[in-house]
Amino acid sequence: MREKIKILFAKAKEKILGFLKKCFNFKTLPWILIGLVLLGAAGVGGYFLYQKKYPKKIQLQAVKNQNIYMAFLDEIYGIIQTNYWEKISDEQLTELYRLAVEKVSGKPATLPAKNREALDNLLLSNINSLENNGKKKEFAANVADVVLANLQPFGRSRLYTQKLQQDLSNAVNNIDPTANLYADLGVKKDSKPEEIKQAYEQKANELAKDTSEGGKQKLAQVNRAYEALKTPELKNRYDQTGAEPSVIGERLGTNIEHIWIKRFSPTTIQDLVSVADEADKNGGKDLNTLILDLRGNIGGAIDQLPYFLGPFVGPDREAYQYYHQGEKLPFRTLAGWLPSLVRYKKVVIMTDERSQSSAEVMAASLKKFNVGVLVGTKTKGWGTIERVFDIKTQIDPNEIYAAFLVHTITLRDDGQPIEGRGVDPAIDITAKDWGKQLEDYFNFPPLIQAVQKVWNEKY
Repeated sequence: MREKIKILFAKAKEKILGFLKKCFNFKTLPWILIGLVLLGAAGVGGYFLYQKKYPKKIQLQAVKNQNIYMAFLDEIYGIIQTNYWEKISDEQLTELYRLAVEKVSGKPATLPAKNREALDNLLLSNINSLENNGKKKEFAANVADVVLANLQPFGRSRLYTQKLQQDLSNAVNNIDPTANLYADLGVKKDSKPEEIKQAYEQKANELAKDTSEGGKQKLAQVNRAYEALKTPELKNRYDQTGAEPSVIGERLGTNIEHIWIKRFSPTTIQDLVSVADEADKNGGKDLNTLILDLRGNIGGAIDQLPYFLGPFVGPDREAYQYYHQGEKLPFRTLAGWLPSLVRYKKVVIMTDERSQSSAEVMAASLKKFNVGVLVGTKTKGWGTIERVFDIKTQIDPNEIYAAFLVHTITLRDDGQPIEGRGVDPAIDITAKDWGKQLEDYFNFPPLIQAVQKVWNEKY
């Protein structure tokens, strides 16, 4: 057996040497081998030389890798630099961290240089000075929150807990976990549609007699409850998810339909189609005027806008732009005209100082394409889009943190940022002659009366 192994080894050796003869001249082969050895030695020597020259950097990196509080703050640093709407340098960001450390610790904080190494040393020094993990966790979370909050626009970006993330999700999905709409109407959950309608009419008639502010608020709540429960489809959605309708339709006279978009949620497109189709079905040939109401709309699911604007401006139109780290990002509509909206020849879009975010983008886009006349007051000027970014390194076994960060800013129809500027109406309803101005667009007095009525209503 050993002899066989020796023979096989000899044959293998012969083949290897034969291969090397073809590849190299044997006179140069030793020098090549020596070169390879020297190259390897140089690499090893270079590594140890680097260790000798930069021992602090290597030690600091090792500490960062092992210290979850340092890793947590370091990860948030990277999230900000990569995803924040504006390009931010190490010098700017390390200064924000320094100021945050100073505020949280209550002690002066200095940096010998505005770079990552100096910042890491400052953070590590403060973390190591704390007596227990509870204090260290509190320090890291507070520093992260202060840094995020001080990004411009001030206070929009924050460190989010699980509760804040859930609150945000509820708001986007138009869910109010504190509401009990069945109790507001005084009906049971298994009530039939006719029972719900009867209870609503009775309560609405009673509350209509109460002209106090409290009475008006109760009536508004009863109306809200009925809108969410009045059809089996809406009732089933509320029962299953808690989501209320985001679009409400109302007939004003024989010619005018009032459609109020309360916010943008994942169901808003479905709600709009349903309301518009219902109005179209029951409109008759005289229904030709639309009041599209964006007052009080705080925005929401902005990713729905390419689909939502299509029914108003048509398919494949460049409807609006975002701005992110020096680049303008155009967005085109991803849906076409909605037949039940085409019938409206006279359109008024209403805005106020509470219209914000995606509602402002929509108003600017409709203004750009001359879909209708903007009437009301200037919008809020909240032109930011925030996103929730997961944090891999968690510092508390009982809490999951995420970075809520301003990722993009939105642009108006004139290319200027909406942030801090808002969208101006074509007609300011606070002007004494606003009715005359609207009459110059549409010589239709009932529309002026309807706009005045809608503007005076509580929502």
